[in-house]
Amino acid sequence: MFQPETTRFAPSPTGPLHLGHAYAALLAHSAARETGGRFLVRMEDLDRGRCEARHAVGILEDLNWLGLHWDEPVCRQSERFTLYSSALESLTRRGLVYPCFCTRGTIAREIAGLAAAPQGPDGPLYPGTCRHLTGSEREARLAEGAAHALRLDIGLAVQRLPAGALCFEETGQGPEGETGLINAQPALLGDLVLGRKDLGVSYHLAVVVDDADQGVSLVTRGHDLYSAAHPQRLLQALLGLPVPRYRHHPLIRNAAGQRLAKREHAQTLAALREAGMTPEQIRRQLGLG
Repeated sequence: MFQPETTRFAPSPTGPLHLGHAYAALLAHSAARETGGRFLVRMEDLDRGRCEARHAVGILEDLNWLGLHWDEPVCRQSERFTLYSSALESLTRRGLVYPCFCTRGTIAREIAGLAAAPQGPDGPLYPGTCRHLTGSEREARLAEGAAHALRLDIGLAVQRLPAGALCFEETGQGPEGETGLINAQPALLGDLVLGRKDLGVSYHLAVVVDDADQGVSLVTRGHDLYSAAHPQRLLQALLGLPVPRYRHHPLIRNAAGQRLAKREHAQTLAALREAGMTPEQIRRQLGLG
């Protein structure tokens, strides 16, 4: 007998949904319904400068049109900063977070000057410039009111963990065919930004807090977020949070083989609906009919 799964679809309301979003939402919905579980919708609207209420409304309209219904009120990250701040403060108290005063420009220049810059799956990683500042140097910069982000000291965080490998279960396949019990690589993305003046907290911190708080048992999402599971597994361990299982899936691509983007208006669900397509045709086009 299947265990009821709690899944979630978590779009950012920065634009309309496209076929790639529909695929992700349908997979999450099916995983919940097939096991008699719960399907949740979460608006990842941390970036209040880019997220718009009209897009949030449009997203819910598109989901209703697809025939997807959620089992709890829509969760909005913009209303949950107290929860995230508590988690960030917990890490800060343990000395696992440090202020980073680098701009994108200074980071780029430092990386360019390194003979062998640290590399992640998507390119060079933050080289740890501000991690090496002394306590007095940090205090002086903070006293000056210098703009800064808050980064997780990955190396120190890993040292603080109990002995034993960090693992997560991949029930689908990663981009290179990874499946089953995966040994997490916490340092894969370097010293993550956890707090920012403009956003409050980062995606990585908010998502692990939300998944735990909402009881999400199965995270379904695209291959583009597979690498994020590694440091997120570290955050779950540091914060004492339950660990969901993961099911990563291929991305929907256009005729040129490029992943769909919100700027491609012709591929939005609203445009396809206006062109006369039905939800059943959408499902068949995505191989889910």
